[in-house]
Amino acid sequence: MTGLLHHRVEGSETAPPLLLGPSLGTSYALWDRVAPELSAFRRVVRFDLPGHGGSAPELIGPGATVGDLAGLVLDLADALGLERFGYAGVSLGGAVGLHLAVHHPERLTTLAVLCSSAHFGGARPWEERAALVRREGLEGLAAGADARWFTPGFTVPRLVRDHREAAPAAYAACCDALAAFDLRGRLAAITAPTLLVAGREDPATPPAHLREIADAVPGATLVELPGASHLAPAERPEAVLTALRSHLAGDAGRGMEVRRAVLGDGHVDRAQQRQSPFTARFQDFISRYAWGEIWTDPTLTRRERSMITLTALTAHGHHEELALHVRAALRNGLTPEEIGAVLLQTAVYCGVPAANAAFATAQRVLSEEARAKEARAEEVRAEEVRGEERPGPGF
Repeated sequence: MTGLLHHRVEGSETAPPLLLGPSLGTSYALWDRVAPELSAFRRVVRFDLPGHGGSAPELIGPGATVGDLAGLVLDLADALGLERFGYAGVSLGGAVGLHLAVHHPERLTTLAVLCSSAHFGGARPWEERAALVRREGLEGLAAGADARWFTPGFTVPRLVRDHREAAPAAYAACCDALAAFDLRGRLAAITAPTLLVAGREDPATPPAHLREIADAVPGATLVELPGASHLAPAERPEAVLTALRSHLAGDAGRGMEVRRAVLGDGHVDRAQQRQSPFTARFQDFISRYAWGEIWTDPTLTRRERSMITLTALTAHGHHEELALHVRAALRNGLTPEEIGAVLLQTAVYCGVPAANAAFATAQRVLSEEARAKEARAEEVRAEEVRGEERPGPGF
């Protein structure tokens, strides 16, 4: 993979991909306290900027642009076989995400921009910093990193060391990119679901910068984190995780909606109440993959999916799940007669003993549902009688 950004991949290969971009002066260690948690439900790819961490400084040169950095990110995604991906980035990494969202919208599924901006205060300060670094190296800037990056008294020595050890020429080229960056006139074109995260104590990109993006990007969400400065994922990882989990819950959230519609709120609520740290990843997998991708595929109707599911559960003797999906089949519009016809079909292809057990399970469930329906009807009739007996308004 010569010529690619240095990177680290975490999480299942089958999970939706999420790229994490670092800030100027840091490495992918910026995400150390966030990436492992995100990898429970995403294929997380975090990378180093050119000349930072393990990435070669030769990947970038003087006069570079944010578009050049975005091109390196796309090269990495292509090498990993990621046609579409979610993206979250901090500061310069966030600017890369904005560029991708504007110029390559077909590649992004979601966008999160943290402690960043659509412009970085004009060209002159960055041109001056680039000249300083090319002339004197990074020691002086690294000495003041804590004040620029964190609230007073907080530090992450690994990140300060990364700053000090970055290649000066590549760092200066990244400053060139920030000097030329201004997407304020293009933000309204962003279509990816967008989250903005601001650190309330951030002197480099204060909340007003993120608010400017949020106001311009259709449907964007803005979260402000108290007690966070410029490198929020390092200083407030739990708060960043909460915001990202909510933002990235698209598949799981859509799947949960379908799961509730098919299985009923009662069953799903009980499943959620039983969830533990040990089972949380499996529950997310079920909501995201089974319900968020398979059951939402419009190729088959929910009625047809119910019939297939009843057959499969009968064949494998999963009677508890079968009972659950007999109720689901009723919600999906099958009549008791149609459910019986499906089970009769299973007798031919799955075996009479399997169908016999399935009929017993279905009979029990249908009887319970009929009694529950009658009880609800009785309650309605009783309420109507009570309404008729109430005295009308006096005159």
